[in-house]
Amino acid sequence: MAANYRWKSFEENEDRPEKPRRYGVTEMRGPRYSVLSQNVLQEIFESMGQFVDGLKFSGGSNSLIPKSFIKQAIETAHEHDVYVSTGDWAEHVLRSGPSAFKEYVEECKQLGFDTIELNANSLEIPEETLLRYVRLIKNGGLRAKPMFAVKFNKSDIPARDRAFGSYVVPEPRSSEFVEDIDLLIRKAERCLEAGADKIMIDADDVCKYADSLRADIIAKVIGRLGIEKTMFEASDAKLAEWFIKRYGPNVNLYVDHSQIMDLECLRGRHLGKDHQSVLSSSYFLF
Repeated sequence: MAANYRWKSFEENEDRPEKPRRYGVTEMRGPRYSVLSQNVLQEIFESMGQFVDGLKFSGGSNSLIPKSFIKQAIETAHEHDVYVSTGDWAEHVLRSGPSAFKEYVEECKQLGFDTIELNANSLEIPEETLLRYVRLIKNGGLRAKPMFAVKFNKSDIPARDRAFGSYVVPEPRSSEFVEDIDLLIRKAERCLEAGADKIMIDADDVCKYADSLRADIIAKVIGRLGIEKTMFEASDAKLAEWFIKRYGPNVNLYVDHSQIMDLECLRGRHLGKDHQSVLSSSYFLF
């Protein structure tokens, strides 16, 4: 183990700032796919808190959890300089009418949330309305984080492991919506102009084919919006390594709590690509 890993400190990388960080941010997935008790959250923050910048109650899980638990979890996070974000739940709130969103912002503020995420694709609202919601969140004293999903047709992905010139059975065109990436970026730019703090990019499908031509989508998003203003979901360790390898330690990533330590090691120096986990997987079986 020692031959593959060595511990690092922030001083080893002068470009890696101390918390609170504007870039090189690691946002951790909170309760949704697994149940995290207060004790587990406390243990994570005490052991790895310096590597965690944010905690996200993903998928609207905060709407199902008792408010007393949410408040206590948020207080625990704040004690370790960890901001707390909602998931993409606003689209469900809007079903009760436009005024419900203002009440939602106020409730999030009272609970102690720092950031409200807006899923631009699920909301299905005009662009000007989205910008108005961003301003409403900012006027409420919270951070706004619009999320955009990068869509493309999977039949555009080139086939692999085939001999040159061999016949390939055409893939049927799916009915999946294909997003104009330039239009998506322009919408994101307008959100930033309206005061949004970061843009969350749901590009999981694109990153699954990172070695194919669709990796140019990620490059275009970062090139236009900037690495500081974008955050990407890395659904597994390989994706996290892909981002760090191509864009360096300062890329902002949203990961599962079980990936925190490995991700921080990837952000460090002199770590081989064939690294092993610092902690055994059993440590994270809650």
